[in-house]
Amino acid sequence: MNAASSLHAKRERERLGALARLQTLDTLAEPIFERVTRVAALVMGVPYSAVTLLDQHHARFTSHFGLPSCELPRDDSLCAHTLASTELMEVLDLAGDPRFVDHPMVAGHPGLRFYAGAPLVTSDGHHLGSLNVLDSRRRARLSLTEREALIALAQITAELIETRLARSAGEIARQMVESAPVAVLYADITGKIIYANALTAAMLGTHPLELIGRPAESLLPRWHEEVATLAQDTGASTHHASEARHAAGWTIPVELTLSSCKLGEQIGGYGIVMRDESAQHALERENAEAHAFLDTIIDHLPAMLFVKDSATGRYLLTNRAGEELMGRPREEMIGRTARELYPACGSAYEEQDRAALASPRSEQRFENEFTRPDGRRVSLRTTRIVLDGPDRPAQYLLGLSEDVTEVRRAEAEILRLAHFDSLTGLVNRHSYVDRLNELMASGTELALLAIDLDRFKSVNDQFGHVTGDLVLAAVGERLQGLIEPTDLVARAGGDEFIVLVIGDAPAARARAVAEAVVAAMAQPFPTPMGTAHLGASVGIVLAPTHAATTSELRHCGDVALYQAKSSGRGAICFYHPSLDEAARDRRALELDLRAAMERGEITLMYQPVLRVDTGAMASAEALARWTHPTRGPIRPDLFIAIAEESGLIVPLGRMLLRQACVDAASWPDHLAVAVNLSPVQFHAGDVYDTVIAALADSGLPPHRLKLEVTENVVMHDVERTFVELERLRAAGIKILMDDFGTGYSSLSYFERFPFDKVKIDQSFVRGLDTSRAAGAIIKAIVGLGEALGMAIVAEGVETCAQRDALVLAGCTHLQGYLFSRPVSSASIAALGAAGPGARSLAA
Repeated sequence: MNAASSLHAKRERERLGALARLQTLDTLAEPIFERVTRVAALVMGVPYSAVTLLDQHHARFTSHFGLPSCELPRDDSLCAHTLASTELMEVLDLAGDPRFVDHPMVAGHPGLRFYAGAPLVTSDGHHLGSLNVLDSRRRARLSLTEREALIALAQITAELIETRLARSAGEIARQMVESAPVAVLYADITGKIIYANALTAAMLGTHPLELIGRPAESLLPRWHEEVATLAQDTGASTHHASEARHAAGWTIPVELTLSSCKLGEQIGGYGIVMRDESAQHALERENAEAHAFLDTIIDHLPAMLFVKDSATGRYLLTNRAGEELMGRPREEMIGRTARELYPACGSAYEEQDRAALASPRSEQRFENEFTRPDGRRVSLRTTRIVLDGPDRPAQYLLGLSEDVTEVRRAEAEILRLAHFDSLTGLVNRHSYVDRLNELMASGTELALLAIDLDRFKSVNDQFGHVTGDLVLAAVGERLQGLIEPTDLVARAGGDEFIVLVIGDAPAARARAVAEAVVAAMAQPFPTPMGTAHLGASVGIVLAPTHAATTSELRHCGDVALYQAKSSGRGAICFYHPSLDEAARDRRALELDLRAAMERGEITLMYQPVLRVDTGAMASAEALARWTHPTRGPIRPDLFIAIAEESGLIVPLGRMLLRQACVDAASWPDHLAVAVNLSPVQFHAGDVYDTVIAALADSGLPPHRLKLEVTENVVMHDVERTFVELERLRAAGIKILMDDFGTGYSSLSYFERFPFDKVKIDQSFVRGLDTSRAAGAIIKAIVGLGEALGMAIVAEGVETCAQRDALVLAGCTHLQGYLFSRPVSSASIAALGAAGPGARSLAA
């Protein structure tokens, strides 16, 4: 290696050493360097600029504008050529320069063409890299002003790099001083403040900038004494109590540390550190105030607090709530033991104290019944906590006693409500089932009476739910009075009740109790709104005769009750396995009915209704028919009842209504069709929409549709029912009252709604031959119809004698087997087209 090469290698090592000492390669992320590159680009009018530093192998854009962060091999770097000179280097067309034509940033993105780089030279002559400006288009040479500006910016950048460590150290020191938990000031040799941190300003009630330039003696009244003491002290600092002056004028006690700062052999200034001692004084005052406040809190706690000496058991402290709760002043309690204060229960309290002291847990909770001196009993819940004292461990026993009397009463009420019905006071469903489970598990002989009230919905509709609740409460009282102490009465829900007959001969007693229940429920129930009349149906099942488990027993009771209700009001029915077979058969028939509906096997037949005055057919009543594939024809009353119980009546009714309208649309225009509405179907809530849709689909005019409703439809919800009937009437549809005379309080409905026709129930028609009362009732109904302008239809006419009597009574329309059995839609169309002679009253 020649001398020149050796010198070059030495300079390179020194240059790399300078880079390492300055710690610049990976740490130029300061905003000031980013601003330098931005200014360079703006001043030169180029889109790109960068500060590029060169280490042994790489060139790095450590600060850049318009360019991505980049690292290239040193030999590929544009600025590597600036290391050889202290002059600014310009390349007007990089693509035309053999040195740079293959450079990746020239041949590729961003297609650089112009380059100017000013070297970054430290104060000791080391080249660190360059400040570059670049453009993607060729340019003329930089002007003299631009060259001077770029060189100046490069010099500034080099100086910033050299001073960066000093700035960082100064910033770290400043931040540490600013975050110090003490007040820090610095005064020059003349005593003028040249620095103060934020905490100093906060302590003195001012702003740091307002402190700069002020004499130290304006802040520290004893400043001159402090400095003189420091000068006499052999050390470099003093530490003692002093005072500082607040901006508001008062003085603050401080703990002061004063240090001298030398510049060479001379003192250049003073460092001052202050800690506000007034905070400590205030803390002492606050402790005293807190102690007094704590005493106040303890005395005003809503719960009793007491402290005992754990060795003697004597009370050392109690509060005002303790006086009120225990019923005696605290002066009587302090210094005495629980046994001395409460002879009846004191020994139990002391036993609880010993248990708390012996327990490894820090606290123990106990509950006791306590009788005050005035005789009032309270429930106390006491938490005992063992505390160490200044003389020995576990010196004190602290207790907190709460009066939980009302809580326990509320819990007892909740427990009562959980087990008893709030309305009747009887055992509720949940508790009765629990009791039944116990009895069945023990094999106890018993009889279960399932009771359902008759006509209770009518009471609710007639008198309102408040009166209904009064009646249910009275029912509970009557049932409770019919049983033995060993028996149990429960409200299962709604108007359903349960009686468990337990003890001697339950099977024999069950019949007598059931009869007593039926008799008691048949008696009137006086209420403020009027007298209510009920009834009861009772199903009886025996255990273990009929069932071995609770679920089986309850099921058998439901089956027996269902049979009793089917037999008529006030009926009593003992369970028999055959009833279960009937129930299963009924469920099977329900499944078959669902399938029949899906297959369209429910059909309609029509029975003519004739006018008395002309003998002509005026309308036909639609009657549902179902022929089972294996059972044959199923009675309409049976499958309609099944449909109502299962909810199938709504889709079935919708389907049959539409079919009836379609059939009637093919009849002569003077014929109407009458369709029965089930109570369940009516109160499903969409009857009006269903009827209007059926008329629209079929094209049948509304005046040719007659809807027959029974009193059961009306009485379920009187107000809403009449609103719906008015909507149907307003649409042009005729409304008939069906089976009149068999319901409850029917006459009141005529005052609310003008029915178009009333149909006399066939039971009265059949009674014409044997009962004078039947004829009188029919005459009364006819008279009512004439007075209100309603037509009267008598159904179930089977004999000429019945026909003659009904005509004589004044009925306007007749229907029955005497004139025609139910026939097909086509037959109705043919009869209607044939005219009055085809089917007359004389037929």
